[in-house]
Amino acid sequence: MAVRLFVGNLPYDVTEAELRAHFAAIGPLASLSLAMDRDTGKPRGFAFVEFSARTDAEDAMRRLHNHLFKGRPLAVNEARARDAPAPPSAPRPADPRPEAGRDFGPDAAPRRRRPPAKRAAHAERGPKRPIYKRAPGPVRFSAGDEDGDEEEVRGAYGARHRADADAHDPA
Repeated sequence: MAVRLFVGNLPYDVTEAELRAHFAAIGPLASLSLAMDRDTGKPRGFAFVEFSARTDAEDAMRRLHNHLFKGRPLAVNEARARDAPAPPSAPRPADPRPEAGRDFGPDAAPRRRRPPAKRAAHAERGPKRPIYKRAPGPVRFSAGDEDGDEEEVRGAYGARHRADADAHDPA
């Protein structure tokens, strides 16, 4: 019966011929499939190697796991079915039971991670202070003229200028 191995942590520039030569030193291969990226056409960093004899597969796992191949340590394990769950890596600690008794204080209130939501979103909120409208009509900056003899004239767009501006123009 054929045994399929998963080979991980492969360099991204590996070719199928190099990988076949590396594993053929252990024993005859039944098949080898190097996973390629659909978009780029480059290897994805893992492959599946199938040996026809279980002894050759176990020898390959023992000899080539963490063995350097093109500067990277290989991960060689027996492949599992697609829908099979991963084996547990370490036993989990037992959950403390509340009825077993605790020697520390009561449960703390959960901390809030962000402030509570306001009534209205920031964009829908109105202005923070009243908006004052400008009064229509001429704008007066002072009660009286500084010179007193010159007359003020407003232009087409409301700009102020002196009536005798042509005489004072240096250009």
